[in-house]
Amino acid sequence: MTDRDALPFPVPARPALGARLRDAVGILLRHPGDAVAIVKARLSGKRVRAAQAGAALFGLDHHALRWPGGERRRASVADVEGAGITVVLADEIARPLSPDVAIVVLTATGHALADGAPTSLARAFAAHPDRFALYGDALVRSGDALLPVLRPAFDPDYLRAVDYIGPVVAFRRTALDAVGGLGALDPQAPAFDALLRLAATFGAKAIAHLPAVLSFADDESCATTPPAGEGGRDNLSARLRIVRQDLERAGQSDVGAIPARDGVIAFARPLPDPPPRVSLIVPTRDRLDLLRPCIDSLIHRTDWPDREILICDNDSRDAQTLAYLIELTRQGIARVVPCPGPFDFAAMNNRAAMQATGRVLAFINNDVTATDPTWLDRMVREALRPEIGAVGARLIDGRGRIQHGGVILGPGGLVTHAHRFFPGEAPGYLSGLLATRRISAVTAACLVVESRKFAAVGGFDAAAFAVDFNDVDLCLRLNAAGYHSFYVGGAVLTHDEAASRRWTEEAQTRHAREVATFKKRWGPLLAQDPHYHPGFDPDLGTYARLRPGWPGADPIAPR
Repeated sequence: MTDRDALPFPVPARPALGARLRDAVGILLRHPGDAVAIVKARLSGKRVRAAQAGAALFGLDHHALRWPGGERRRASVADVEGAGITVVLADEIARPLSPDVAIVVLTATGHALADGAPTSLARAFAAHPDRFALYGDALVRSGDALLPVLRPAFDPDYLRAVDYIGPVVAFRRTALDAVGGLGALDPQAPAFDALLRLAATFGAKAIAHLPAVLSFADDESCATTPPAGEGGRDNLSARLRIVRQDLERAGQSDVGAIPARDGVIAFARPLPDPPPRVSLIVPTRDRLDLLRPCIDSLIHRTDWPDREILICDNDSRDAQTLAYLIELTRQGIARVVPCPGPFDFAAMNNRAAMQATGRVLAFINNDVTATDPTWLDRMVREALRPEIGAVGARLIDGRGRIQHGGVILGPGGLVTHAHRFFPGEAPGYLSGLLATRRISAVTAACLVVESRKFAAVGGFDAAAFAVDFNDVDLCLRLNAAGYHSFYVGGAVLTHDEAASRRWTEEAQTRHAREVATFKKRWGPLLAQDPHYHPGFDPDLGTYARLRPGWPGADPIAPR
């Protein structure tokens, strides 16, 4: 086969429209409760929620992604050389490079640059002299389907946990020389090694993502290519070795890099001695049926040596609830912070935070229960890092599905929870539900943050966001202050979402006002979340459906 020969990637024909409609009707008849919930969400204006619920009902599967094109072509040798690019396989990194080589593409057997990729890379490097490494997206043939691997913007924490980028990456020759040259790289995962070295030397902004297909692979001929959506879980021993060396170079040899589920690497960061106090803040109004399990889980299923519980009581009237609060106070288990007046989630939490004595604050909804005793330990270790702001967890709903896997900016013109309604044990797209990684925002249903960072940005903005968007707004203000919002996939709790809220006419009016304020304040950030690929459907947030009409002919720029 010559360089210009087409590699066909057949896309299986979809069933006829009539057959699809019959299947859909059958599913709706078998699940009338879900069907009614979807209709209600749609009628109440929750368009993204309705779409997510519909996708879950009819089947969510990252492997259901199908590339709309029928074939891809290899980049020709002439195109590669004309762009000033030298392609180097992993087993060739020991060979010397010609002195005039400017761009090096590290790759692996079974992978090929796509037609047009050399030109795109050369133009991007020329237009952005501060970028030292570029990576793009890929197509993987799996059986008779062509599956896209659509990657988010660069995140060194995510990369350490999962090789979501390799093995095809383009580097400036000068940048590789600055970190020791090709000969210094680990031959089992050279691109992975080079990216971490570059990030440590020049900072994360030196590495950028081009949201375009730059390479493709046939999984029948490339054993190291993971199916789309599963992340780079292979070469675990090499990845562990490289990550541990990276941590040592950064002066963090006391951070443990531990093999976790499905080839994801987890991290055990050291704690101060003694560990800091954590203030667990729980707002409530009556609803003892929710509050008691929540508090019990914070007492009996939360491993942390020094913690206090503060309950924000918003005018509880139920006799049993009041008796329970009195008993908790009498036993010294919790302190009750009176928060009278109309329900104001932000103000209630701010009031409790001012009375808290912990170095770390953990905001917990009364409809959240801890199931894994290590959840707080995992989150606090990350929250104590100087560069980390708000930290969130993987939350599972009452039906065992993902309720929160981080917050995505933009879907429906606002925000949504990532991977909503996927099975609770799902790894997520590119292992994103398992990994510890940066994210644009997290929900306050379970949010951990150092008290000094919380205070530095003024806490929750109760004046603008009494009930909705206060958590996302907090995260975005922390991000603007130089911190990173963080998602910890190994911290797992259950969340019976909004079980204690009533969607009254007054609430709808307030919600509309907060929507308008949120869009006015953060509108530019809602255009495209850097942690969510622009090729995915912007009105879903599940990584399971492509944007209609994508890819288009729009020019691409590094991000």
